[in-house]
Amino acid sequence: MSLLMVRHLTRYRYKRPVRLGEHRLMFRPRDSFDQHLLDYRLSISPQPSQIRWIHDLFGNCVTLFDFDTSSTFIDVETTIRLDHTPENAPDFQIDESAKWHPFIYDPEQLPDLSACMTREFPDPDDQVQKWLRRFVNIDSRQPTGRLLMSVNQGIADDFSYVRRTASGTQPPLETLKLRTGTCRDFALLMMEAARMLGFAARFVTGYLYVPDRDAPALLGGGSTHAWCQIY
Repeated sequence: MSLLMVRHLTRYRYKRPVRLGEHRLMFRPRDSFDQHLLDYRLSISPQPSQIRWIHDLFGNCVTLFDFDTSSTFIDVETTIRLDHTPENAPDFQIDESAKWHPFIYDPEQLPDLSACMTREFPDPDDQVQKWLRRFVNIDSRQPTGRLLMSVNQGIADDFSYVRRTASGTQPPLETLKLRTGTCRDFALLMMEAARMLGFAARFVTGYLYVPDRDAPALLGGGSTHAWCQIY
């Protein structure tokens, strides 16, 4: 069992007082077989006039908070404590019906999966497909795991990581053009590639734990991270 604590501080500063609007905060992690939320704390300054919680259509817990004042700053501090016990090694077992690509999802699942199978960005010249064809024969029947690992490795080989503090995610065609991006850009590109191949894929965010940054008062010092999940 590993007990982890993550402190996430977000600060906004303005040159003059601005009317503060509603904010959406996603900091409560999803429970799973290897991860359980033990405790959480939330501190917001200035004090919001309203705080409420909802679950979005993906089952994520979202905190909504609004203000009735103007301010030159906003500070949002979240602290979560987790019991995180990952497996010693990944288990890449794939359902028997999906071991070879292409395959067909269970018709009963398609209504729920369809949103994760639809590409979100225009690609009139099929640039994502052209990129994939450089290292994957997408017209042949092949092991699903090998195909997805090839796409993952293709991103690792073809692109350079460049830190970017600007908000938002780079469109996949821009990532293909620049050959650079952040983890969130690469995750989005892999999602689009997977969806083009008929997979259901979704965007996931979390934190990286970096043991090499351990210190007496701070363990890890990890960064936020993004990746994609494929069903």
